[in-house]
Amino acid sequence: MHFRERKRVIYSILLLTFCFSVARSQQVTLRAPAYPLVTIDPYTSAWAFSDNLYDDVVRHWTGKPHSLIGVIRVDGTSYRFLGKVEPPLSMIAPTAAIEKWSGKYTFEKPEDGWNTLSYNDAKWKTGSAAFGTKDMPYLKTKWETKDIWVRREVSISKENIDDELYIEYSHDDNFELYVNGVKIVDTGFAWKSNVRVLLPEEARKTLRPGKNIIAAHCHNARGGAYVDFGLFKRTPNVELFDKAASQKSVSISATQTFYEFECGDVDLKVKFISPLLPDDLNLLSRPVNYITYEVVSKDNKSHDVEVYFEALPEWAVHSQQQPVEAQQLDAGNLVLLKTGTRAQNILGRKGDDVRIDWGYFYLGGEKSQENTFAIGDYAIRNDFVKNGSVTSNGGGKETPVLSYVQKLGKVDDKSKTGKLLIGYDDLYSIQYFGKNLQAWWKENGKYNITDAFQQALKDYKMVTEKCAVFDNNLLNAATKSGGKEYAALCVLAFRQAIAAHKLVRGKNNEVLFLSKENFSNGSVATVDVTYPSAPLFLIYNPTLLKGMLNPIFYYSESGKWKKPFPAHDVGTYPIANGQTYGEDMPVEESGNMLILTAAIAVAEGNANYASEHWKVLTVWAEYLRSKGFDPGNQLCTDDFAGHIARNANLSVKAILGLASYARVAGMLGKQDVEKEYHALAKEMAEKWINLAKDDDHFSLTFENPGTWSQKYNLVWDKILEYDIFPKSVAQKEIDYYLTKQNKYGLPLDSRRSYTKSDWIIWTATLSDDAKTFEKFISPLYDYVTETPSRGPLSDWHETLDGTVINFRARSVVGGYFIKLLADQPLNKLSVNP
Repeated sequence: MHFRERKRVIYSILLLTFCFSVARSQQVTLRAPAYPLVTIDPYTSAWAFSDNLYDDVVRHWTGKPHSLIGVIRVDGTSYRFLGKVEPPLSMIAPTAAIEKWSGKYTFEKPEDGWNTLSYNDAKWKTGSAAFGTKDMPYLKTKWETKDIWVRREVSISKENIDDELYIEYSHDDNFELYVNGVKIVDTGFAWKSNVRVLLPEEARKTLRPGKNIIAAHCHNARGGAYVDFGLFKRTPNVELFDKAASQKSVSISATQTFYEFECGDVDLKVKFISPLLPDDLNLLSRPVNYITYEVVSKDNKSHDVEVYFEALPEWAVHSQQQPVEAQQLDAGNLVLLKTGTRAQNILGRKGDDVRIDWGYFYLGGEKSQENTFAIGDYAIRNDFVKNGSVTSNGGGKETPVLSYVQKLGKVDDKSKTGKLLIGYDDLYSIQYFGKNLQAWWKENGKYNITDAFQQALKDYKMVTEKCAVFDNNLLNAATKSGGKEYAALCVLAFRQAIAAHKLVRGKNNEVLFLSKENFSNGSVATVDVTYPSAPLFLIYNPTLLKGMLNPIFYYSESGKWKKPFPAHDVGTYPIANGQTYGEDMPVEESGNMLILTAAIAVAEGNANYASEHWKVLTVWAEYLRSKGFDPGNQLCTDDFAGHIARNANLSVKAILGLASYARVAGMLGKQDVEKEYHALAKEMAEKWINLAKDDDHFSLTFENPGTWSQKYNLVWDKILEYDIFPKSVAQKEIDYYLTKQNKYGLPLDSRRSYTKSDWIIWTATLSDDAKTFEKFISPLYDYVTETPSRGPLSDWHETLDGTVINFRARSVVGGYFIKLLADQPLNKLSVNP
């Protein structure tokens, strides 16, 4: 059955399912590296990094606390079921992200003892942090050699010596950190930002009142370079919710996360709902999530129950030291608690590992006699523990507590329920080629955040039913396509893939769906991030994929980008004024844009979108015709692996990019062009086989026997039915890959044992039978459920031990849906079948 015909069948099934559905989602139970709780966009994205919801603080995807506390009071006894109270850190020696600091540095290898207190650094230069290469955040001192050594004098008071002390550091790449000569960090090859570690006992013993030395050595293996570090202390605990509930279960669906707890004599169910439904752009963009709860007696007796939720301004700051304010608002049938920074430097902060510090965070609930709201200091917690109620107390000016309580009254064997709303108004979302743009849902200022919350409350029943229908259809289709483990991976990936984007309107009301390259380099609208994430959006709404490509088309067609191939990106999130990545990927991005444009045409059954961009598509096709088959020494999407010439997999992309140009030409009635470029692609494929052949497989690079790589780009030949490469090519590769798997998956290529999880699923989709596909998926599922690295899904991990190397919360996990796209693409109500 052809791609589009399959979609007609699925569309009819979806309509029938929607008509007869009930609002109950099927759920997947798995140990996730992190569980999605509140997922709105790249800035408002909060997760549970622990198995039990109360074992850790709720965290932003970057790992920074986004405190959200939930407590239930049963017959006077309080049980904490959500989050953990973690008093904020205060500065002893700030990082450059907070304020500029100075230290001594050298680019020449120093003598032994350079990291100790007694070392004489008089000959070293003095410079301000951060140290690094161009375009790095908070950069003050350029570092462009391979190595740097930095010494920082830190004064510690007698009172702070015995406090709980933490080192925070950011680095790129290999990083060693010492306190008074004691090594406390040795990262190996990695680059990370704002990592926080408790100072170990060995280092604590060296501390003394007054002068201490924190010293670092960093080696730049490739690409950018960066060094920053600081010292912080934990403030003493205030009143805590010490008694935890007992978690019975956690499970997920595509748009929801479900928890069940035992809290003394009652059972509690809590549900986090992110209505990221791709067919409804206003709903997808609306920055409001739901948290619902249901309480029932365990022993059929009646119990007095109150439910408490609390949030801190951490949701609206980059760092905890920023001054904030808070207020309570009445909004018709709603009460909203609002907090944000005093400075409100709109769109003033860009980069990778950053949190939003403009706009306002909101915690809201229905106005009723049972619900109370308060803003104050930590004494609010004492009020709830003692009385089951809260009252604003005028305190908490530096760290106001936003709290909500519902008195459920007597709870017996008939359950009682409640809900609250949580959201964020970023005021302006993206700067797009000099113009500040608002989120899509605002309709250029027609609606405000109060409207959004009121509409979310009004739509609650309808939205939750739509979420349940969507969740069930996704799970059933993915299970049928790839089995239960594959379906679980898709379910876990769904919210992450969508929430790594921001939906805004262009000046002509066009869709702009802009990705943020999380824990990679912070680029916005990166083409080779769009490419792997595309399958999810081709299935559920190609309009969103157009919104991902539109900035790249505009950049070239406006004349702002003058090269004969697409840009890598259009900026550093959220500033989209032009490419900021330091190097081009000519063949990579040309092939990506051509393939995805053709895929949109096939998905929609017409080439109207391609017709709008035919001129620049032709420029890119000509570039591939000239330069694509045998690529020079350039980067591909796997840029972390470094430059490589004659890349066989990149050549596949170029060939299929030309085949895609041919397909679009044929759909536009340009039969001569279609014939010419299809024949060219076929001819290149024959040459490719001869140059890449290596006995029982095909090599990493042309004429380089003894090497191999995943040829994941071949999957489009299968999905789009080009018939460019003989089927035997993919089969030979699949057979060979099965001999190269490690415990946690198939390595990316013969150079290293790390891998990319999205590419594994693309490679597995080349197989023609379920059993073979599952042989690739099972080790990947084990990685996701066993990795010791906690946080949202990382697409880059070590196949030997399952540890994450870097990357986190990226949209590329939308690529997990490639098998579903190949087998039975789900339709979306917004696209006519």
